[in-house]
Amino acid sequence: MVDRVDIQGVLEQMRSLRSQVNVPDSSSTNNQFANTIEQVRQQMNAAEATDSLRAINTDTVSAVSQTPTADVPSFGEMLGSAINNVNDNQQTANDLATRYEMGDPEVDLPEVMIALQKSSVSFQAMTQVRNKMVEAYKEIINMTL
Repeated sequence: MVDRVDIQGVLEQMRSLRSQVNVPDSSSTNNQFANTIEQVRQQMNAAEATDSLRAINTDTVSAVSQTPTADVPSFGEMLGSAINNVNDNQQTANDLATRYEMGDPEVDLPEVMIALQKSSVSFQAMTQVRNKMVEAYKEIINMTL
């Protein structure tokens, strides 16, 4: 049979060893340990803050010095481009729908439905942008100086 360890005997040996070992007061040790950890955290946070400020200053200076003024499109150009994209989506969707209705074997129904949905969503988004612009214009007009 397997030799079983006497659990009570092992526990008594552990208790006697524990009583022989000088265990310091756990609350004072924990407080000292917690204070040491807090000091290390504060030092790390201070170092990280200094490093991040240096990085921000460096990034800001390089971003300001490298900002291209000619490459940035104006609001009118961006709006015109968006309207042209919506128009292209609608024309493509209408073309695909017409080709499908005429029996073109190269055009699938899922392709037509996706194009029509894409056209619809882009038109709705453009309409919402227009509505927001009209609201902003009305607010500006109604401002008192």
